[in-house]
Amino acid sequence: MNPAIVLATARRILAQLRHDPRTVVLMVILPSLLLVLLRFVFNSERAFSEAAPALLGVFPFAIMFIVTSVTTLRERLTATLERLMTMPIGKLDLLIGYAIAFGLVAVAQVAVAAAFALGWLGLTISGSVWVLLLIALLDALLGMALGLFASAFARTEFQAVQFMPAFVMPQVLLCGLFMPRGQMADVLHWLSNVLPLSYAVDALTQVTRSNVVDGTLVRNLVIVAACALVALLLGAATLRRRTP
Repeated sequence: MNPAIVLATARRILAQLRHDPRTVVLMVILPSLLLVLLRFVFNSERAFSEAAPALLGVFPFAIMFIVTSVTTLRERLTATLERLMTMPIGKLDLLIGYAIAFGLVAVAQVAVAAAFALGWLGLTISGSVWVLLLIALLDALLGMALGLFASAFARTEFQAVQFMPAFVMPQVLLCGLFMPRGQMADVLHWLSNVLPLSYAVDALTQVTRSNVVDGTLVRNLVIVAACALVALLLGAATLRRRTP
């Protein structure tokens, strides 16, 4: 890995985002607006505090997936990646640069959403706020990594958006957000066990109800981080020297 190339890639992506304010607003502000909407839907601080921590992870996960997959696909279609790959640049250098750039956006996204939820919307949790932020950030990074990977299978930006039902919605439906995973049918429970978002929601639920950082919480965090790393490596494997 070449640190200079990684940092140059990250700066290039951040410069592009700076000239696309609509995308920045979508990534940073939309999760907070959705949490505000959720607060008024429940119209109860207690009900909001039970549901919001999990959604604090789900919203950044879904939004980062959409934006990252579309942005990366745009670079594939405009042959930007192809031109870069003709240079002595490693695939992993490019992907880590992308990850750093979008990761910084994810930090801002999660920080703003948490500030809204904890400071204005009345969200209360039993565990550490820092652990809550860490889990939400890992969720956003997981969505980013899956978006980088999914962009390899799309030929148009519309197709990239269509991959959301395949990569995101099954995880949202089976992560335990709507029904405890232990009460699902055996097949669905097994499927939920192989989806990384399930472990993120389990960790967020634990932080909501307890201030104990035990082995189960650490295991869930490691699984989410490992899945993000695997998705990033798979994304590097899909980068081609020539655009098909």
